[in-house]
Amino acid sequence: MPENANQPTLFSEEALAALSRQVHAWEEGPLAKTLGRQPERRPDFATSSIPVQRMYTPLDVANLDYERDLGFPGEYPFTRGVQPTMYRGRFWTMRQYAGFGTAEESNQKFRFLLSQGQTGLSVAFDLPSQLGYDSDDPMAIAEVGQVGVAIDSLYDMETLFDGIPLDKVSTSMTINAPAPVMLAMYIAAAEKQGVASEQLNGTVQNDVLKEYVARGTYIFPPGPSVRLAADVMGYCAEHVPQWNTISVSGYHMRDAGATAAQEIGFTFANARAYMDAAIERGLNIDQFAPRISWIFNTHNNFFEEIAKYRALRRLWAKMLKEEYGAKDPRSMTLRTHTQTGGSTLMAQQPENNIVRAAIQTLAAVVGGVQSIALSCYDEALALPTDDAQRMALRTQQIIAHETGAADTVDPMAGSYYVEYLTNELERRAVEYMDQIADAGGAVAAIESGWVQTQIAEASWEYQRKVDEKQEIIVGVNDYIEGGEQPPAIFTVDRRLVDHQLKRLSDHRKNRDMAKVEASLAELKRVCASHDNTMPAILEAVRNYATLGEICGAMRDVFGEYRAPTVI
Repeated sequence: MPENANQPTLFSEEALAALSRQVHAWEEGPLAKTLGRQPERRPDFATSSIPVQRMYTPLDVANLDYERDLGFPGEYPFTRGVQPTMYRGRFWTMRQYAGFGTAEESNQKFRFLLSQGQTGLSVAFDLPSQLGYDSDDPMAIAEVGQVGVAIDSLYDMETLFDGIPLDKVSTSMTINAPAPVMLAMYIAAAEKQGVASEQLNGTVQNDVLKEYVARGTYIFPPGPSVRLAADVMGYCAEHVPQWNTISVSGYHMRDAGATAAQEIGFTFANARAYMDAAIERGLNIDQFAPRISWIFNTHNNFFEEIAKYRALRRLWAKMLKEEYGAKDPRSMTLRTHTQTGGSTLMAQQPENNIVRAAIQTLAAVVGGVQSIALSCYDEALALPTDDAQRMALRTQQIIAHETGAADTVDPMAGSYYVEYLTNELERRAVEYMDQIADAGGAVAAIESGWVQTQIAEASWEYQRKVDEKQEIIVGVNDYIEGGEQPPAIFTVDRRLVDHQLKRLSDHRKNRDMAKVEASLAELKRVCASHDNTMPAILEAVRNYATLGEICGAMRDVFGEYRAPTVI
């Protein structure tokens, strides 16, 4: 039983009984008369999965205990925020997810965003890089530089951050299966600038389990993948102490069709797998948990998204304290980046996406997140243009400076509806976590296809509602206009791809192949052992082995994953 469970709630039994009688009288009187004259718009209302009642009162949060369930900002259970002053002290980090073509082109994009007031960088890698292929691999040619920047070696990473002081800028890298390699390249690039690894600040996503159920950019089987993630956590705890070693991601599962409760439950189940693996490697929970970060997805249901971030913080704090025995308050503090919902962007009437992203951003701010990036209004069509990137950043700045949303901490606390949603999301998320635990844990639930099936069913149910117009998407299944002209969209110049292939060819000719081959052989030896792989990966990177060569060496030892068929 949680501590403080016997403390009195905010509402007395006498007051609740009186209120119950008043609600009944209202339902029998004014409400019944109104419904007799005019029915409601639809027979039922719901968030992503939770039925929404007509109204909420203290009866719906009758067991709410302030100290146990809410507390104060910056204190356990962190429901109300991770800092005592939140945005009154400083705003959230404003990022934009960027990267395309070659390292030179993306470097120019980064400099542009920093000049516009962006306070952190978020790197998008192209599909071959995400899958551990070099740009000249036959599997890669059609996708080089198309959805992010092509990074084949330390040479490219050095170019990507040329003129950007890595001891001054926080960098987030959305990379998973090859995360240890990309982090090693970043560390080595910083060394070239004279920046020690202890000075680096940023995040590597490093969450490959969600790739098996949501995105598909996996390389190795789940077991070795979890080991690699734990290796990064262990290495950074000792050598890169300011780095967030994993950004456990609910974002992609939500965009794949998961409900908000599933987003929480499945993500925390994955986090359990990573933490258990790190503990098995000899780490203490308080050695690495303070550097676990998160990325979640903000969708259109304003109140559910606010409640989601509150539920996330409370559930994480309870889980770390009660289940893992964490002592350091930082271990119990869930700090999250959020990206507005990519799957909510529509190609039809794309300017409407500006409004969607603004509302989602406001929900994330009211929910108390630490970092935000907007999916740009034209991303349903192509990579964002500079104008779209600027609009996304200005949206954050307007919310920060002009709305008052950042002026008080947890402004929706005490709302009967939001408190009810917070409790219900936590309850449902725990149910999903318990089902996964009963199935043998996240890896087993993924290998059996159970998690994939749950997300597919939720996605199908939502699409059914859209098809039947139970859910209205403005400009898509209602309020449609004919003869719409798409806006100007960004395209990657094919010459950039040719340039990248030439860079890679020249790079291969100008390195010491004996050192490359020796470091790759050592990496294979380490992969076959129980040693931490990061030092060997870092040595291969310093010798300018390519991404494809390093991942190829690990493929030789670990093998490749083949997904189960999910119907």
